[in-house]
Amino acid sequence: MHVLPGHNGPVLSVAFSLDGKQIASGSFDCTIRLWDAATGSPIGEPLRGHSNGVRSVAFSTDGKLLASGSDDETVRIWNVEKGEQVWKPYQGHTESVLCVAFSPRPEDNLVASGSSDDTIRIWNVDTGEAMGEPLRGHNGWVVSVAFSPDGRSIVSGSYDTTIRLWDVETRSQQIGEALIEHTRNVDTVAISPDGKRIVSGSGSDDQTVRVWDMESGQQLGEPFRGHTSFVMSVAFSPDGKRIASGSYDHTIRIWDAECSFRF
Repeated sequence: MHVLPGHNGPVLSVAFSLDGKQIASGSFDCTIRLWDAATGSPIGEPLRGHSNGVRSVAFSTDGKLLASGSDDETVRIWNVEKGEQVWKPYQGHTESVLCVAFSPRPEDNLVASGSSDDTIRIWNVDTGEAMGEPLRGHNGWVVSVAFSPDGRSIVSGSYDTTIRLWDVETRSQQIGEALIEHTRNVDTVAISPDGKRIVSGSGSDDQTVRVWDMESGQQLGEPFRGHTSFVMSVAFSPDGKRIASGSYDHTIRIWDAECSFRF
């Protein structure tokens, strides 16, 4: 096990590069750090530019770029090799940027961001310009966004207890109805590798993990119950057969993605 000291404040977000060689971390100390995943050694100097805490970090699929979202209301793009900011800050959100995600399609060169201003924005990485108007529909903080594997859809989770699907091409059209089964904040969402299912986690007295059919929007099976506090992070295994969830109850739980069963 490696312990990676270096930040001077709580670490709010971590991300692996797709090749597994690097880790990025974002902190309340306003910096981003890059780490060698094999040795745990820091790579270069901290990435500085944000004027407030860094809430979210995400690598591009080729690992050459890193996106960050911050309480300073900006999205920033960084050249990983040079350790430098690319272009100017992306400005448009009016409150904290809580989550960022790169499109899996390199040719699209898009980043999505969610904010406590209740909106989602899609940005062109090459120009730094927002693509169209903000995606509106949530009535609470947007705390999690994820692209589908084909890059055509975005799923979002919000403090308004709903999950919503968005069409990337039109950038303004919500797909179907909001997914409403959670009784409290939807703190985290992820899409299966085959693009057919969504997994979500919730907090407060909900504390469940739920799986949804991407096409129909229907919940699949019963909620996964077992956590005793907020479910803050969920992820599918690369083969889509398992779901991992992390919670404020200090546990990580592994679930069979096909049924409500915990290993």
